[in-house]
Amino acid sequence: MRISPRVPDLPALDLLLSVIELGSLGRAAQAHNISQPSVSSRIRYLEQLVGVPVLQRSALGSSPTPAGALLATLARDVIEAAQRMDGALATLRDQRSSRASVVASQTVVEYLFPRWLKDLRVRAPGVTVALDACNSAQVAAAVLEGRFPIGFIEGPRVPKGLAGRAVARDELLVVVAPQHAWADRTAITIEELACAELIQREQGSGARTTFEHALKAHAPGWKPAPLLELPSTTAIKNAVIGGVGPGVMSSLAAAQDLAAGNLTAVTVSGLRIPRRLRAVWPVGRRPVGPARDLCAIACLPQP
Repeated sequence: MRISPRVPDLPALDLLLSVIELGSLGRAAQAHNISQPSVSSRIRYLEQLVGVPVLQRSALGSSPTPAGALLATLARDVIEAAQRMDGALATLRDQRSSRASVVASQTVVEYLFPRWLKDLRVRAPGVTVALDACNSAQVAAAVLEGRFPIGFIEGPRVPKGLAGRAVARDELLVVVAPQHAWADRTAITIEELACAELIQREQGSGARTTFEHALKAHAPGWKPAPLLELPSTTAIKNAVIGGVGPGVMSSLAAAQDLAAGNLTAVTVSGLRIPRRLRAVWPVGRRPVGPARDLCAIACLPQP
């Protein structure tokens, strides 16, 4: 809808109402923190727009003409509507500034995010967090598309179009159940690992991408042929503990079960797979508000 250029703007209407309510240009100038000549100039411009005088000026002050009184009646509705809009927009800004929308990989969600959230609640008690969990490729796509201001990924590098910062160190481990033949070995060779059918995460997972990148660097002819692809670290852990076969998983995810004796870490001669977990955001659009606070907490040195 196109508005006629002869319709006065909101500040001019608001100023007219102040002059009428306060009874003089001078008092209106004080209320709006501008000079009296500025008030006079703006009222003259308003009268030029509407085409008729809106104020009668005298030694006693200013009062509306009949046209000015009608315009003031209409202006009050407009100003009240603008004030309601301003209040609604302020509420939306407050809600936005107190809400952090985050997308993160499964490992980050399960093993790092709870501690970060606890610290965030201390730093910003009123903040609510909406968290979505998926694999690292999906996290990167969601952040690039602008659906989330920040994401947390695994993987050997920061995807194109994103900037990032390391938030934690981790290592991928080959793990087996205690009864597996590898559990009693001092170490296995890279060739044995390359020939084995492994339980792994699905394509697009940061753990899967990092593992394949590392193994191909040591065994160039190797081609992935997983025994089983599962959508979560917990599912891999349960399958390995159940004796299905060897698995590849984060040291963060395996730590508790390694300590309890439910899993055994297998040493692979000549192969270690350290990695960094990263916060990512679109290039040129650093996180702000609660997302920035969360990133700062995640990047703090951990005990």
